[in-house]
Amino acid sequence: MTVLPADGLSPATEFPDPSHDQWQSLVEGVLRRSGKDVTGAAAEEALSTALGDGLTARPLYTSADVSPDPGLPGFAPFTRGSRATGSTTDGWDVRQRHELADPVALNEAVLGDLENGVTSLWLAVGGPGGVPVSGLARALEGVHLDLAPLALDAGTDPGPAVRELLGLHETRGVPKEAARGSLGVDPLGQAARTGGEPDLTGAVHWARLCSGSYPGLRSLAVDALPYHEAGGSAAQELGLSLATGVAYLRALTAAGLSVEEACGQLEFRYAATADQFLTIAKLRAARRLWARVAEVCGAPDAGAQRQHAVTSSVMMTRRDPWVNMLRTTLACLGAGVGGAESLTVLPFDHALGLPDPFARRIARNTSTILVEESHLARVTDPAGGSWYVERLTDELAAASWAFFQEVERAGGQAAALRSGMVQERLAATWAQRSRDLARRREPVTGVSEFPALDERPVEREPAPAAPSDGGLPKVRRDEAFEALRARSDAYLAATGGRPKVFVAALGPASVHTARASFAANLFLSGGIQPVHDPVSVDASTAAAAFAASGARIACLCSSDDLYAGQADDVATALRAAGAERIFLAGRPGGYAGADVHVFAGCDVVAVLSSELDRMGVA
Repeated sequence: MTVLPADGLSPATEFPDPSHDQWQSLVEGVLRRSGKDVTGAAAEEALSTALGDGLTARPLYTSADVSPDPGLPGFAPFTRGSRATGSTTDGWDVRQRHELADPVALNEAVLGDLENGVTSLWLAVGGPGGVPVSGLARALEGVHLDLAPLALDAGTDPGPAVRELLGLHETRGVPKEAARGSLGVDPLGQAARTGGEPDLTGAVHWARLCSGSYPGLRSLAVDALPYHEAGGSAAQELGLSLATGVAYLRALTAAGLSVEEACGQLEFRYAATADQFLTIAKLRAARRLWARVAEVCGAPDAGAQRQHAVTSSVMMTRRDPWVNMLRTTLACLGAGVGGAESLTVLPFDHALGLPDPFARRIARNTSTILVEESHLARVTDPAGGSWYVERLTDELAAASWAFFQEVERAGGQAAALRSGMVQERLAATWAQRSRDLARRREPVTGVSEFPALDERPVEREPAPAAPSDGGLPKVRRDEAFEALRARSDAYLAATGGRPKVFVAALGPASVHTARASFAANLFLSGGIQPVHDPVSVDASTAAAAFAASGARIACLCSSDDLYAGQADDVATALRAAGAERIFLAGRPGGYAGADVHVFAGCDVVAVLSSELDRMGVA
């Protein structure tokens, strides 16, 4: 006997296609139940997320969201990948970064990496943290240079390191056509980092040498990391990389290289963040934009951008660094799906100093798991065709191109750096983002949300300090809250205990738990220890409970209804017991007993910094 559903439709029957208006009506109903009485486009806007650069992620995308044809993988405009096969043959290039000054220790580290899944090396040479040029040969003992591509990061004067590397190839009998990797010459990127004046003479020399004698070596790096690490947005990062790439094209073609040869000398480096969809769109948009540049220059087939993605250092935290493993995994996923040919996963302890072997192992295994166990590389452009990804790629490409045009109107990348335009625009972007971070609109897990004050800190050997000589700053999402936590640590070391706040919860747990949890989380993010004992108080018990807590401040937590009847009386009792400051979890609402209101969207950093100042916490 066949049993039909209540609506009389067979399971094999075609489901009716709901309309956008029907979906929107359902959204309105859900929002109405949550206290938001909005209709029409406002209902959809309430579920949208701002991404920066004027972009918005909407809650629903359909086939009506038309985007330009992304083409086919391996063909212009290369949106879907620079190679027709993508990473399906052997996955992406796992490029491990090393910053060790001791050649012996560096040799041990690189051999261990190459034996356990790493396929290329990214070495810092010279400078405060890199291996000395004279030690490069010892550091690369046992490394087959024709099998393990090498990318250099040799700072403002790469010449000695490049000559030493090419000399090693010759000494070890590596044919010039077998050399692989990147010399990493990037005078404009170094100018951004140091504030110096870029000199493209050396870059042109090495590009001409590689183009003529080393077909597998790319001489120049277009490194967009300085702009990301200074707080720039995705569109700014892409726009500045385009301006840098165009500046190099002009210099190389003026020196006699064809556009095709000049494009072949460039490797682009981008940051990958834990926003996997934005990372996917950024890499796809970067390829599309560079293809447009090549097309305008008369060489459309030369626009296949070579990409090296690096997990973002801006997102790495010093507190609860274990969460960084999750962040880098998402970033690695986004970069892999986005089509990066080479991928560097920074170790989870990167923000703390020099990574240990365990951290390097986890970093390299992140790629291995995604490629070998999750089969992420078995499909070319797996995000292609997604209405959301295609629309986001298009919108980001448009915003990036507009910023690129601004830089070109300012005289190009070197002139924009020299005039301070780049610094000003990045600083403005970071200032806005800092405001969102301070209000926890952009939460940082383990730092501004769900911090663990009692967790044992992870200690590492300090990394050599980079010289501070006028270049772009390096920022981190955790810096404002890290400063608060450092003050709490100093107070703990000096007094044996942390500053405390008494959580004065009114009414039953079912009424006060949401706001009590919110308040405890908020104070913890600034290193102030909440004391929530007993579970609930009233005007007759609050004074004794506060006195027993050892706190100097208190926070009232309950519903608006209970505040109306009890908040002022409980606040009076707390003041009588010695409370120096009374906070209330909730928006301002006429409660005379509260000194400060804390609520979702308030400036948490300003509130807690002011309170630590008042409490005398240095």
